[in-house]
Amino acid sequence: MDLSGLIERNAAFAPDRPALRFEGETLSYGALAARIEGTARALKSEIGVGRGDRVAVLSLNRADYLVLLYACARLGAILVPLNWRLAVAEQLFILSDAAAKVLVLEQAFSAVLLPLDKALAEMAIIGFDFTPSRGTPFNALLGQGRGDGRNPHAELSCPLLIVYTSGTTGRPKGAVLRQEALLWNGVMSQHMHGLTSDDHILTVLPFFHVGGLNIQTTPALHHGATVTIHSRFTPDTTLAAFEQDRPTLTVLVPAIMQAVSDHPAWPTTDLSSLKAVSTGSTIVPPHLIERFIARGVPVLQVYGATETCPIAVYTRLGGDLSREGSAGLPGLCCEAAIVDDNGNELPPEVPGEIAVRGPNVFCEYWGNTAATREALCDGWYRSGDIGRRDADGYFWVHDRKKNLIISGGENIYPAEVERVLLEHPDVVECGVIGRPDARWDEVPVAYVIRRRGCLVDAEALKTHIQSQLARFKVPREIVFVDDLPRTALGKVQHFMLKQIDAKTPVRGDDT
Repeated sequence: MDLSGLIERNAAFAPDRPALRFEGETLSYGALAARIEGTARALKSEIGVGRGDRVAVLSLNRADYLVLLYACARLGAILVPLNWRLAVAEQLFILSDAAAKVLVLEQAFSAVLLPLDKALAEMAIIGFDFTPSRGTPFNALLGQGRGDGRNPHAELSCPLLIVYTSGTTGRPKGAVLRQEALLWNGVMSQHMHGLTSDDHILTVLPFFHVGGLNIQTTPALHHGATVTIHSRFTPDTTLAAFEQDRPTLTVLVPAIMQAVSDHPAWPTTDLSSLKAVSTGSTIVPPHLIERFIARGVPVLQVYGATETCPIAVYTRLGGDLSREGSAGLPGLCCEAAIVDDNGNELPPEVPGEIAVRGPNVFCEYWGNTAATREALCDGWYRSGDIGRRDADGYFWVHDRKKNLIISGGENIYPAEVERVLLEHPDVVECGVIGRPDARWDEVPVAYVIRRRGCLVDAEALKTHIQSQLARFKVPREIVFVDDLPRTALGKVQHFMLKQIDAKTPVRGDDT
């Protein structure tokens, strides 16, 4: 059995039940199962997608994004979701690193096609909503499919997703998640949310994040519930959906909770259909939780990572929500522990590294044995996050992965920004840190040592960075300095840089 079998079973039990709603159209479970089968058939017969082949997708949220996921499961192929907020150079790196056989994209992101023709000319191209200069429209391809749309040995043990995370060494790493990881993740989501086929999920987070894809969306489909998809988040459409579509559950990262609850329509929007809102991706400010609780909506917290699919630790609907700031208990189908540097479990209330083990945990970083060995120790995923647990087993997260910056729910690794900065001929050395921000939780700030005699300014460096990286990764401020805090071996001490930044008044870029 493969993961698409869950959709087929739900279609057998309730073929007319709404599965996906998107832009005014509804796809029943029967129609969804048929579209998955047709897509798998076309990918196999017309493109030659085999077991283990990578199928990349570059698109805003849409129903056919999920169709592709389950078609890949049926074929034993692997879906590679691309972050549409990344720069074209970053997307090209991922496509090359994953050795994708085919790219499915929407026209809004067709800027990637010209450089793709030069760098990866053999890659097949499919357009969701247009006809690529070389390639086929998605719907036309479906009409050409032949055969049974299955490959031998496509089963739950097969890899299904390669989700790229920003690299701590300056390049993204592709976390490989098996089909069974999504299955067990879905069981934990059901346990967390009390999920049933009567639920209605509103999904506003992007599918290129495991949070948008797997905290509620795929679990809902596995349990026969209905999912309403928004192509992307806006406060207006989200608040309107609460009132008009009447969802029972949704996932909102803190930056979205802030935007929604700051909106003028917030006080008067009817939220009575919501049985809970789930949140995570960063430490959640208590005042945001209080805003939803004041409107009668419980807030559930979930802790995890791309590498855990992501559900690992959570608070549960109907459970103990009284422990302020707690991320909850280890999930129903996995283990979590607080360990020291040697992997020994620490006693309650002693801070240490959070480690997770279970069938939801990734199996490797694609093509990166060294990084895999560093992150996986005897089956335990060493998160790099610092936390503690109390005597009852509830977890608190104190610090995030090393120098990770989380801005508006997006992960930014300083090493990646530093790598691009150092490519500029006038930059000698640099350090990038996160600065607290009322709107985005954190924003990146760069401290830069210029080449002697050089007068390059902040705007020129920002332009240079934006030519290679997504806009949200461009430092909000660039501070020019003569030296940086270092270890005895000369390595920049980011934690010292953060302390210096916290004590210094906000400056102009050229200070």
